[in-house]
Amino acid sequence: MSFLNTMEISSSGLSAQRTRMKTISSNIANVNTTRTPGGGAYRRKEVIFAAMPSDKTFHEELVAQEGDDGTRHVKVVGVVEDARAPKLKYDPGHPDANEEGYVELPNIDVVEEVTNMMIAKRSFEANIASINATKNMILKTLEIGQ
Repeated sequence: MSFLNTMEISSSGLSAQRTRMKTISSNIANVNTTRTPGGGAYRRKEVIFAAMPSDKTFHEELVAQEGDDGTRHVKVVGVVEDARAPKLKYDPGHPDANEEGYVELPNIDVVEEVTNMMIAKRSFEANIASINATKNMILKTLEIGQ
Protein backbone atom coordinates (compact mmCIF):
# COMPACT_ATOMS: atom_id res chain seq x y z
CA MET A 1 0.00 0.00 0.00
CA SER A 2 1.47 3.34 -0.97
CA PHE A 3 1.54 6.52 1.07
CA LEU A 4 -1.04 8.10 -1.20
CA ASN A 5 -3.45 5.18 -0.77
CA THR A 6 -3.17 5.60 2.98
CA MET A 7 -4.01 9.29 2.67
CA GLU A 8 -6.95 8.54 0.37
CA ILE A 9 -8.40 6.10 2.89
CA SER A 10 -8.03 8.61 5.73
CA SER A 11 -9.51 11.43 3.65
CA SER A 12 -12.56 9.29 2.84
CA GLY A 13 -12.99 8.78 6.59
CA LEU A 14 -12.73 12.53 7.16
CA SER A 15 -15.37 13.20 4.54
CA ALA A 16 -17.72 10.57 5.99
CA GLN A 17 -17.35 11.91 9.53
CA ARG A 18 -17.91 15.48 8.30
CA THR A 19 -21.24 14.35 6.82
CA ARG A 20 -22.09 12.64 10.10
CA MET A 21 -21.27 15.79 12.12
CA LYS A 22 -23.42 17.95 9.82
CA THR A 23 -26.34 15.54 10.23
CA ILE A 24 -25.97 15.46 14.02
CA SER A 25 -25.81 19.27 14.09
CA SER A 26 -29.02 19.41 12.07
CA ASN A 27 -30.69 17.02 14.53
CA ILE A 28 -29.68 19.16 17.51
CA ALA A 29 -30.76 22.37 15.77
CA ASN A 30 -34.21 20.91 15.10
CA VAL A 31 -34.84 19.43 18.54
CA ASN A 32 -37.95 21.62 18.99
CA THR A 33 -39.17 21.79 15.37
CA THR A 34 -42.82 20.75 15.34
CA ARG A 35 -43.66 21.73 11.77
CA THR A 36 -41.67 20.89 8.64
CA PRO A 37 -42.42 21.62 4.97
CA GLY A 38 -43.33 17.95 4.57
CA GLY A 39 -45.73 18.15 7.49
CA GLY A 40 -45.40 16.92 11.04
CA ALA A 41 -42.48 17.10 13.44
CA TYR A 42 -38.86 16.96 12.32
CA ARG A 43 -37.58 13.39 12.06
CA ARG A 44 -34.14 12.55 13.42
CA LYS A 45 -31.69 11.67 10.66
CA GLU A 46 -28.86 9.17 10.70
CA VAL A 47 -25.93 8.63 8.34
CA ILE A 48 -25.29 5.15 6.92
CA PHE A 49 -21.68 4.23 6.13
CA ALA A 50 -20.41 1.39 3.94
CA ALA A 51 -17.01 -0.06 3.15
CA MET A 52 -16.00 -1.88 0.03
CA PRO A 53 -15.82 -5.59 0.84
CA SER A 54 -12.45 -7.23 0.46
CA ASP A 55 -12.06 -10.46 -1.47
CA LYS A 56 -8.72 -11.08 0.22
CA THR A 57 -8.06 -12.99 3.38
CA PHE A 58 -6.65 -11.21 6.40
CA HIS A 59 -3.18 -12.62 5.65
CA GLU A 60 -3.33 -11.44 2.02
CA GLU A 61 -4.24 -7.93 3.19
CA LEU A 62 -1.26 -7.91 5.54
CA VAL A 63 1.22 -8.94 2.85
CA ALA A 64 -0.29 -6.84 0.03
CA GLN A 65 2.33 -5.36 -2.26
CA GLU A 66 2.74 -1.67 -2.97
CA GLY A 67 0.65 -0.55 -5.91
CA ASP A 68 -2.23 -2.81 -4.91
CA ASP A 69 -5.41 -1.08 -6.06
CA GLY A 70 -7.55 -2.93 -3.51
CA THR A 71 -7.62 -0.04 -1.06
CA ARG A 72 -10.78 0.36 0.92
CA HIS A 73 -12.68 3.58 1.44
CA VAL A 74 -15.45 4.66 3.76
CA LYS A 75 -18.49 5.69 1.81
CA VAL A 76 -21.66 7.49 2.86
CA VAL A 77 -24.47 5.34 1.46
CA GLY A 78 -27.20 7.71 2.53
CA VAL A 79 -28.94 9.68 5.22
CA VAL A 80 -32.09 8.04 6.52
CA GLU A 81 -34.83 9.14 8.88
CA ASP A 82 -35.08 7.41 12.24
CA ALA A 83 -38.10 5.11 12.47
CA ARG A 84 -38.83 5.90 16.13
CA ALA A 85 -42.19 7.51 16.84
CA PRO A 86 -42.26 11.21 17.72
CA LYS A 87 -42.60 12.28 21.35
CA LEU A 88 -45.99 13.54 22.45
CA LYS A 89 -46.30 16.50 24.83
CA TYR A 90 -49.55 17.81 26.26
CA ASP A 91 -49.77 21.50 25.32
CA PRO A 92 -53.30 22.44 24.19
CA GLY A 93 -52.29 26.09 23.60
CA HIS A 94 -49.62 25.20 21.02
CA PRO A 95 -50.57 26.01 17.41
CA ASP A 96 -49.53 22.51 16.27
CA ALA A 97 -51.52 20.65 18.95
CA ASN A 98 -53.94 17.96 17.77
CA GLU A 99 -57.60 17.66 18.85
CA GLU A 100 -56.61 16.07 22.19
CA GLY A 101 -54.10 18.86 22.92
CA TYR A 102 -50.92 16.86 22.22
CA VAL A 103 -48.01 18.23 20.20
CA GLU A 104 -45.70 15.92 18.25
CA LEU A 105 -42.07 16.72 19.07
CA PRO A 106 -39.03 15.34 17.24
CA ASN A 107 -37.72 11.96 18.38
CA ILE A 108 -34.35 13.47 19.30
CA ASP A 109 -32.44 12.80 22.52
CA VAL A 110 -29.87 15.60 22.91
CA VAL A 111 -27.63 13.44 25.14
CA GLU A 112 -27.54 10.74 22.45
CA GLU A 113 -26.75 13.33 19.77
CA VAL A 114 -23.92 14.88 21.81
CA THR A 115 -22.50 11.39 22.42
CA ASN A 116 -22.66 10.64 18.70
CA MET A 117 -20.95 13.98 17.99
CA MET A 118 -18.13 13.09 20.40
CA ILE A 119 -17.67 9.71 18.70
CA ALA A 120 -17.59 11.38 15.26
CA LYS A 121 -15.07 13.91 16.58
CA ARG A 122 -12.81 11.12 17.85
CA SER A 123 -13.01 9.33 14.50
CA PHE A 124 -12.22 12.59 12.72
CA GLU A 125 -9.20 13.10 15.01
CA ALA A 126 -8.01 9.53 14.37
CA ASN A 127 -8.09 10.10 10.61
CA ILE A 128 -6.17 13.36 10.99
CA ALA A 129 -3.58 11.56 13.14
CA SER A 130 -3.24 8.92 10.42
CA ILE A 131 -2.71 11.58 7.75
CA ASN A 132 -0.12 13.35 9.93
CA ALA A 133 1.73 10.08 10.60
CA THR A 134 1.81 9.32 6.87
CA LYS A 135 3.02 12.85 6.13
CA ASN A 136 5.80 12.46 8.71
CA MET A 137 6.87 9.13 7.16
CA ILE A 138 7.03 10.77 3.73
CA LEU A 139 9.16 13.61 5.10
CA LYS A 140 11.50 11.16 6.85
CA THR A 141 11.81 9.18 3.63
CA LEU A 142 12.78 12.35 1.76
CA GLU A 143 15.34 13.20 4.45
CA ILE A 144 16.97 9.79 4.02
CA GLY A 145 17.37 10.45 0.30
CA GLN A 146 19.34 13.67 0.86
